[in-house]
Amino acid sequence: MLHGYHGKILHVDLTAGALTVEEPGEAIYRKYLGGTGLGAYYLFKHTPPHADPLGPENTLSLITGPVAGAAIPGQSRVGAIAVSPLTGVVGEASGGGFWAAELKNTGFDGIVIRGQAARPVYLWVHDGQAELRDAASLWGKFAAEVEDAIRGELSDPRIHVLQCGPAAEAGVRFGALINNANRANGRSGMGTVMASKRLKAIAVRGSLRPHFADPKALSALARWGAQHLAESSVSGMHDFGTANVLLPQNLVGGLPTRNWSSGVFEGAGLISGPYMAETIRPATDTCFACVVACKPVTEVTEGPFSVERRYGGPEYETLATLGSYCGVSDVKAVARANQLCNMYGMDTISCGATVAWAMDCYEHGLITREQTGGIDLRFGNAEAMVRIVELIGVREGFGAVLGEGSARAAQALGVGQELVAAIKGRELPAHMPQVKRSLALMYAVNPGGADHTVSEHDPDYAGFPERMAELDLLDPQPANALNAEKVRYALYTQRLVSAVDSASLCWFVFGGAWQLYGPSQFVEAIAAATGWNVSLWELMKVGERRINLMRAFNARDGVGAEADVLPAKLLKPLVGGPSDGVAVPLEEFEAARATYYRMAGWDERGHPTRAKLEELALGWVADELGG
Repeated sequence: MLHGYHGKILHVDLTAGALTVEEPGEAIYRKYLGGTGLGAYYLFKHTPPHADPLGPENTLSLITGPVAGAAIPGQSRVGAIAVSPLTGVVGEASGGGFWAAELKNTGFDGIVIRGQAARPVYLWVHDGQAELRDAASLWGKFAAEVEDAIRGELSDPRIHVLQCGPAAEAGVRFGALINNANRANGRSGMGTVMASKRLKAIAVRGSLRPHFADPKALSALARWGAQHLAESSVSGMHDFGTANVLLPQNLVGGLPTRNWSSGVFEGAGLISGPYMAETIRPATDTCFACVVACKPVTEVTEGPFSVERRYGGPEYETLATLGSYCGVSDVKAVARANQLCNMYGMDTISCGATVAWAMDCYEHGLITREQTGGIDLRFGNAEAMVRIVELIGVREGFGAVLGEGSARAAQALGVGQELVAAIKGRELPAHMPQVKRSLALMYAVNPGGADHTVSEHDPDYAGFPERMAELDLLDPQPANALNAEKVRYALYTQRLVSAVDSASLCWFVFGGAWQLYGPSQFVEAIAAATGWNVSLWELMKVGERRINLMRAFNARDGVGAEADVLPAKLLKPLVGGPSDGVAVPLEEFEAARATYYRMAGWDERGHPTRAKLEELALGWVADELGG
């Protein structure tokens, strides 16, 4: 008997309208765990080379992990993976809330979606059953409206709904998947992939609880987390959410400001976690069974920027991208723009960063007021920022151009390429490689483009020596170093974080450094859920397998080292504050990238070698690559 899994994956062929159930077997689950690790396996298996991201041949997988559904923090997450319409390479995104745990209760561990429906449909999954239902009346509706309509139609207010929004339906390339109207699989355009398949939503409800090998051990871990939360490094997240890090980032010159021209923002205090708590955040929310409870709930009832509690509130990345990136210090405007992103279903990082790029172009005279439709798109104009976000959501006017993302918009307009802050076409998140140097490397080599959640950040090496020692990392380096030891640190923590993603666990709860639970407790959780005698070494190999599988997917399409490059913005000295004059040295980065390739077992093209793939039991992938 499998523990931690139901042993069933639901396959949906939207072209044929066919639903089938696969039982992968224990060997597959142990090899890939779940999440985007198992999803990468299905992507490679079912998606042909050079697939159109918006075509029926693209495969979208939504997979939970072995701990999902347990009464322990950090487990109710779902990994989404497909070819990204934003970047054209492998794209993935993780999302929390309640949907993942409820999907597990339906009797399925995940859903693999292919094809394209002839008309809008939604998928209804419940207690081992699944059916496609008409969604014509839901097309074009906002997140909360869709959720309410499906719950009403199925007469169950406890149904949870994962959906794409009107922005994705209109073709915005960074459309997100939204559940609970405020939780997002935000990055890479996974919502746009779902919309291209004319699949509006997936509704889940179930009573088929997963069986865990050692429920007492999981309960003990849950109690330990509750008892140690106040003294842990995530206690600030409990108080202020991820917005807790905004002021510290600004203090060290690491808060991206005015499209990455500076690392300090004079208005940081007015968009900070404490200020938000004092003014517009009346409550906090949580994910299923999670004691951290880091989700902000905001409300604004007066003034031009109304905000409803139903749509949650801005996280750190959103406060930065729609705030400091754009020079906007009005937290109500940022919260309103965040609500628009959740209503329309858009990634706040790509959306805000793209608006900031447009503002930079406007300030430089590269984009005119006539092109923007009369919008004065200068830095600091809160009203303009909110208005253009709404136009992106409906893909009208200048919003239609920006809905392509900053890299594609620059190409289409023929201006501002040197102002784009993106890698592989994916906009940079709000953690600055200028002050956390290993992030320059990780942003570049990550298969899907810039992502701050793929490795531990530089200060964590010295900050958490006991946990780093579990990974054989014993020689802390300065935050601005990018030598061989820092590359090793980045590589090892990348593999651990990749394993956490494969297990579909929350990086704020399970990880290598500042998280509530450390590496050894990650191992304990997987062992307690599955009954397997796993080691940290085995789980890190799972993480390494996931990374190599995604890199191999890109390599099959001819994408490698030429895409692992930094934008000009990171090479230009910053202005102001502690990071004044600081840039990422290009020669240092290129040397580190070459060192990383060698340590990873990749060739000079950045492609996994046959020897590395064979080591990871991915010989079948090497055969397909022909290496």
